[in-house]
Amino acid sequence: MFKQKGKLAKGFTLIEMAIVLVVIGLILGAVSIGKDLQRTAEFDVIKQKFVDQWAQAYNQYYTRVGVVVGDSQVAPVYMVDGNSVTLNTPLAARLPVNMANTGLRICEGQGYGANSVGTGDPGLSAQSLFALFDRQGIRMPPGRAEGSEDRYNYLDSNGNPAELQVCFQWNVDGTNSGSGNVMVIRGLTPDLARALDQMIDGKPDAREGMFRQQDVALNTTGTSQVPGSEWAANNTYRQNGTVPTAVGTGNNQDENRVVLLTAHYKMNQ
Repeated sequence: MFKQKGKLAKGFTLIEMAIVLVVIGLILGAVSIGKDLQRTAEFDVIKQKFVDQWAQAYNQYYTRVGVVVGDSQVAPVYMVDGNSVTLNTPLAARLPVNMANTGLRICEGQGYGANSVGTGDPGLSAQSLFALFDRQGIRMPPGRAEGSEDRYNYLDSNGNPAELQVCFQWNVDGTNSGSGNVMVIRGLTPDLARALDQMIDGKPDAREGMFRQQDVALNTTGTSQVPGSEWAANNTYRQNGTVPTAVGTGNNQDENRVVLLTAHYKMNQ
């Protein structure tokens, strides 16, 4: 105890200090929880205002035109980019050639470099995604901005900007990520990929259901195939770092951008 201006000056008691520490802890915990809730809310927005709306636009194209995006209206083959298939041979003779040579993505520009958001990136179709929708008078989702409707910007868990890009393609028979017509979504952080998978399929499984990881490998033990597979990355990995795995640990730091993945979303048509 000491005197100050004729009065006794008192310090904090242990109880008062404990209360202050508890309050500080609650504030820090609330900030951390708030960030998680904000990211979860952002994932919901991405699902509802970008992914779902592009799926609806794809279905609207089929309803209005009678064929899937990029297919021939006079001689359809029911495949995305089917209008690029040679039509001067019977279907039985054409399909094997088609299966070997299609799978080209209908995008609006390349966006990401080949295999930069997961292996398995094929070439690009000569057809324009925007032109196909504009010809039919179908309004595309707003996306990032006018002229960039196929893009969506968001923040990764480190607070760095990331960009989604939507394309469409036809997967050949036997493709692990789902054969048939798919929406390709590039630029997913692992937590966003799992969150979308959970919302679409009910569980985050990279090789089961309608929402799968591009180029996902078969999950096998010896000679037996095991159902299901985890998304082959997590948020501890950074871009251009070590090859990510589902259960490994990378060298991601706060200033790094989180590794990105590509997903295939199975279309109904």
